[in-house]
Amino acid sequence: MHGSEITEILAPIQDDMQRMDALLKRAMNSVVPLVGEINHHIISSGGKRLRPAVLLLAARACGYTGDEHLRLAAATEAVHTATLLHDDVVDRSRLRRGRPTANQVWGNEASVLVGDFMYSRATQMIVESERLDIVAVLSTAANDIAEGEVVQLSNRHNPGLSEQQYFDVIRNKTARLFEASAQVGALIAKAPKARERALARYGIHLGNAFQLIDDTLDFTGTVDAIGKNLGDDLADGKTTLPLIHAMRQASPEQAECIRQAIRKGSLERLPEILAAIESTGAIDYTARLAAHESEQAIDALSALDDSAFRRSLADLARFAVQRDR
Repeated sequence: MHGSEITEILAPIQDDMQRMDALLKRAMNSVVPLVGEINHHIISSGGKRLRPAVLLLAARACGYTGDEHLRLAAATEAVHTATLLHDDVVDRSRLRRGRPTANQVWGNEASVLVGDFMYSRATQMIVESERLDIVAVLSTAANDIAEGEVVQLSNRHNPGLSEQQYFDVIRNKTARLFEASAQVGALIAKAPKARERALARYGIHLGNAFQLIDDTLDFTGTVDAIGKNLGDDLADGKTTLPLIHAMRQASPEQAECIRQAIRKGSLERLPEILAAIESTGAIDYTARLAAHESEQAIDALSALDDSAFRRSLADLARFAVQRDR
């Protein structure tokens, strides 16, 4: 799936997305020129803005007719963008979305500090809602994301990571902000608790589906398609689900080859590892689990009335598993 298709999916909130994007860019302005430069670099790098889109769609699907959701959607994107700035420093990444990362251009120190700026500006925007329930949801999500990143860091170069531990990491690291975005959409609309819970479930399963497909693309994508180098996660010593499954199913020699690569963070034997992933059906296995997550996300939407916004939420869940980037 490509940009035109995501644009079509988000057509019911096209005006909301444009206004949210303008608000985000204004909010990220600073009297410090370097802050503005780095913010412009990462905000204009072509991200899909999926987390704010989920919030906007959820609010409209619950019948919200005001404008307050725009600021909260911009705040969720600011939180997400801050995590990207920090992640790229931790992972020593050189490419994101096909462009040099901020840390590659301006250095680690500036990237970390501007990430801090984005977090604090997002907090200001959230507090402006004057809704303690919304502040609680988004601040707890931000805390969980940080913990998820630390857990992932502590498991770097650990080939013994279990499938359940992997899911625990991606729930916090990726799915939590999708969950919070969908839940806040319900909260701003003052939707019944049953719909709030249903949308939170939708967000968790949607986020899991996205991360699972991301982890397959690390072994099947190209720089042009996915905006980063093949095997980047393996080079960082990350034990993702395709590797976990391959180690379970491969020959002892293949499994040991993968374990050594994770321990060393090495792509030296990448062709052999790709062959093991292929022969064990690890990509298909991961994609099947992603499809199951997508189906559960769509099922959660049965708590909502039919509308163009609900249909877009369902299409987003399908997009999560059909994309190639």
